[in-house]
Amino acid sequence: VAKDLGLQMPQFRDRGIRIVSEGRTQYFALHGKTGHLVTVERIDREQLCVRVQQCVLRCELIVEGEM
Repeated sequence: VAKDLGLQMPQFRDRGIRIVSEGRTQYFALHGKTGHLVTVERIDREQLCVRVQQCVLRCELIVEGEM
């Protein structure tokens, strides 16, 4: 994520960047040292998408300040 935004790690940490997922469970986070998108909860497709053939988990990246 840091690379995609064109930010170096000190800038990345100082921006207040965070991931927000739909629902109560937050499945994704940003690794503080690398800027990689990582999973923080087990993703159980059978539980999340019971009757849906295509399972999609949506999340938003929020960046504070100007880009």
